[in-house]
Amino acid sequence: MKQMTANHLTDAEVIAEFKKEDCWGLCTSIDLKECDPATIRDAEKIHQFVLELADLIDMKRFGEPQIIHFGPNDRVAGYSMTQLIETSLLSAHFANDTNAAYIDIFSCKEYVPSVAAAFCKKFFGAKGMNNTVFFRTI
Repeated sequence: MKQMTANHLTDAEVIAEFKKEDCWGLCTSIDLKECDPATIRDAEKIHQFVLELADLIDMKRFGEPQIIHFGPNDRVAGYSMTQLIETSLLSAHFANDTNAAYIDIFSCKEYVPSVAAAFCKKFFGAKGMNNTVFFRTI
């Protein structure tokens, strides 16, 4: 099976195609712009985000999230987060310089991409969002 983006599909079609093609995983990459600066710079808020997102998309977390602030220069400095889930991984990077967030949800268990993306946008108070949904195959 070739790699396939699913942006042109409805959520119901994404889940049906995921099951029909027996895909290895479903991935949603969410790029947020003009986020609330205070939220993306607060490790406790990011921790809360991880808990709420995992619950929302019905994913079981494996251990605690790693939330670390780093970056060699102002352009990339910010918090990065990883959260193992039983079916793969949630990850994000928050760029202080541009108040942007880059979030990836990857799971071999289906979830509703638009619900996850809308939650991310609202949680971080983003004014703009791009997201790409695609299937991972082997």
